[in-house]
Amino acid sequence: MRKRLKTILQYSFFLGLGIFLVWWSVKDLTGEDRSHIRTALKNAKYWLIIPVFCVLFLSHYVRARRWRLLIDPLGYKPKQRNVFFAVMIGYLANQAVPRLGEVLKCTVLARYEKVPADKLVGTIILERIIDAVTLLMIFGITIVIQPGIYSQLVDVVFNSTEQTEAKNVSSTLITGIVVGIIVLAIAMWMLVKKKTFKDLFNIGKRIWLSVWQGLSAIQHLKRRWLFIGLTVVLWSLYLAGGYLGFLAFQETSGYGIKEAFTVLSAGSIGMIITPGGIGAYAYLIQKTMQVYGLNEGIALAFGWVLWLAQTVVILIGGLISFVLLPYYNKSQKLESS
Repeated sequence: MRKRLKTILQYSFFLGLGIFLVWWSVKDLTGEDRSHIRTALKNAKYWLIIPVFCVLFLSHYVRARRWRLLIDPLGYKPKQRNVFFAVMIGYLANQAVPRLGEVLKCTVLARYEKVPADKLVGTIILERIIDAVTLLMIFGITIVIQPGIYSQLVDVVFNSTEQTEAKNVSSTLITGIVVGIIVLAIAMWMLVKKKTFKDLFNIGKRIWLSVWQGLSAIQHLKRRWLFIGLTVVLWSLYLAGGYLGFLAFQETSGYGIKEAFTVLSAGSIGMIITPGGIGAYAYLIQKTMQVYGLNEGIALAFGWVLWLAQTVVILIGGLISFVLLPYYNKSQKLESS
């Protein structure tokens, strides 16, 4: 009961955070900003929705293909369609309850492919470790090709145009505050849980060993180069989705790969911190695009359009997969009999 209550409270907090960010992102929009939004939406190239949807659907298929490679060493060879259906159903569930999708897609695949669900959980953990490392590499590339992007983003988020230079918040100060909060949170946790520095070191060691073991597991895959290639393709498709989004608006059509890397980095964080990225995704994209001089209103519209495209793909793909999964397996069973 206590665990369920904790889960409900965590979900309520992050959903509330998302709703707050929705309000925060629109509260300061002026009449001129709203006019810019209407003009941008009116002149948008909506036909680009088709290639964007194709790119997003393909990225989900690649993720399913990659997951199947992680299942192969277990001695099971699930059908590709069932793996894809399970991935889409998992994404759909995550829109409602974070992390529920990871459990559900294992349960779904276990039901139709007779793969033990507990063994599939290990592949999900491994997949998440690899994605986390890949995302860190994306962050690194973003900072290398745009050295001042962090300080510029801090300036946009925390400093208004009306502030004098003496009152501006520096990126160094923000970094110091964030580090201070993390240190304080760790200290409070150690006091409450009665942990020592040795316990803290052991936890850090276990995390590092988990990451290392996850990365080392790739070399034991039968088709490890295919797995690495699919990982590169997967994140390249995510990058392409943001780039195609630029082309949809006249005001953003001049942006390129560098800006797409920043959008991918910010958007990935937004998708993590709130259920389905609601509020957080559009807000972070808005602030990111303001760094490049885009009007606040158009930047917000751009963020919401990107988020909406991804959400619609998941809703449509998830619902279709939910309907087709039992039908496909029933027809396969009839054919085999």
